[in-house]
Amino acid sequence: MKRPKLKKASKRMTCHKRYKIQKKVREHHRKLRKEAKKRGRKKPRKDPGVPNSAPFKEALLREAELRKQQLEELKQQQKLDRQKEQNKKRKLETDPDVELSNTEPESGQRKAKRAKTSKQSPKMLHCQELKKVIEASDVVLEVLDARDPLGCRCPQVEEAIIRGGQKKLVLVLNKSDLVPKENLENWLSYLKKELPTVVFKASTQLKDKRKRIKVKKKAALSKSEACVGKEGLWKLLEGFQKTCGKAIHVGVIGFPNVGKSSVINSLKQEQICSVGVSMGLTRCMQLVPLDKQITIIDSPCFIVSPLNSAPALALRSPASIEEVKPLEAASAILSQADAQQVVLKFTVPVFTNSLEFFTSFAQRRGLHQKGGSPNVERAARVLWSEWTGAFLVYYCHPPASWTPPPHFNESIVTDMKWGFDLEELEKNNAHSIQAIKSPHLASSILFQSSGLTNGVTDEKDIPEELPKQKKQKQEQEESYEDVRIDQGIVDKEGDDESLDMSPAEEACEALPEKSQAEKQSAPSFVLDKMTEEEDDAYDFSTDYV
Repeated sequence: MKRPKLKKASKRMTCHKRYKIQKKVREHHRKLRKEAKKRGRKKPRKDPGVPNSAPFKEALLREAELRKQQLEELKQQQKLDRQKEQNKKRKLETDPDVELSNTEPESGQRKAKRAKTSKQSPKMLHCQELKKVIEASDVVLEVLDARDPLGCRCPQVEEAIIRGGQKKLVLVLNKSDLVPKENLENWLSYLKKELPTVVFKASTQLKDKRKRIKVKKKAALSKSEACVGKEGLWKLLEGFQKTCGKAIHVGVIGFPNVGKSSVINSLKQEQICSVGVSMGLTRCMQLVPLDKQITIIDSPCFIVSPLNSAPALALRSPASIEEVKPLEAASAILSQADAQQVVLKFTVPVFTNSLEFFTSFAQRRGLHQKGGSPNVERAARVLWSEWTGAFLVYYCHPPASWTPPPHFNESIVTDMKWGFDLEELEKNNAHSIQAIKSPHLASSILFQSSGLTNGVTDEKDIPEELPKQKKQKQEQEESYEDVRIDQGIVDKEGDDESLDMSPAEEACEALPEKSQAEKQSAPSFVLDKMTEEEDDAYDFSTDYV
């Protein structure tokens, strides 16, 4: 107990506690002595050296002495080299004009790339990477969220693909299990009039290539976790590759959080591309070979134009690039949703405005500030993350009459459909719709779509940032550049295992360090207990992996 007006706590303890510790220590020492008796005491053998009767004894001793001197000289040389490098680095920090002479070519290239990319904003880099993907692709898969397919389409990008020459555009209706079946069928019949459309549901449970864990029994995936529509998409790409008669590249594009990387992982049946809840996780193009003839390319998300409506900006703006206020974004989304269904879904009382909803929503979820007042901003952030995530069930009605967009005409539609087996695609889509376990219409929220979302394809069209925004984003850009450069180098080497670690994995890696620190600080008699508990945990984890 810490005594008043004293800096340090008292080290006094009760006699009962002291005697208990002494007893535990004695038991621990007794246990060690027993184990040493069982093993038998073995004294360390001394090196007898070279016997006098051995021939060429003097020569052998001379060789050993020379070897010892060489090792010492090598250590001294290494020490001097290290000191020289440190001095050069210090000179470079004080005088930036001085260049390192003994630097590796790879590190020089990386520094040059970092200096080049530091002047560019993440939006410009996203546009550049997207252009590269479109140029390198023979077939482009535009991934759409089935809950709002029209809002996930970007006319500027589609126009750039049409202008790019003989490139095919295919629509992929991902997250099909989050909309009612009737609504999914209506959207399919609407979209297939323009472009070949594939009904798809990405797998939510895939093994990570980085974690090599031996699994004794492979449990079959449930219907909610299994991929649907993979065979239809695979056959579509295979058929087009056969008609072309050459190896093809397939680019995957789309707005943030539509599931581009999840589609690639489902086709490959491995978690190769990084997937997460946060928007805009993929930051540069990544090549993933599906087989010898088909290579798929992952791409960063589209950049949303600021001229869009407030709900479109809230749903399609990645938080890592855009500065979106959660309260404004969530209010804009709430204004487009059916109020009665929102009340039933989130079990809150009837509300007249968004502030009233967030107050009751915060109270319902237990989100409070200091003093017990409801945290409205945090409630808005929760709703925004749920609406852009992959679990909330809502749907939009397709337009009553089909009208082709201005960048499409009859000749372009026929060109886009050439080379694909549409009859087989229709059969596969019908089979996928039957296999998907869709939610009921009563449990879904009706959402009013804001139509096509305008995007930015050219770096010149990106609006200039304010000085305050530049200062706030400077730290984010530096970390982004390091990740991008690392991913680019790995792509050249052909290594697919260079992925950003998720916060969960970093936390898992931090756990052993904590346990080691605890072991160092723990008394000796507690060590056996800790090791026994670790052994039990290890056995349990190996049995149930």
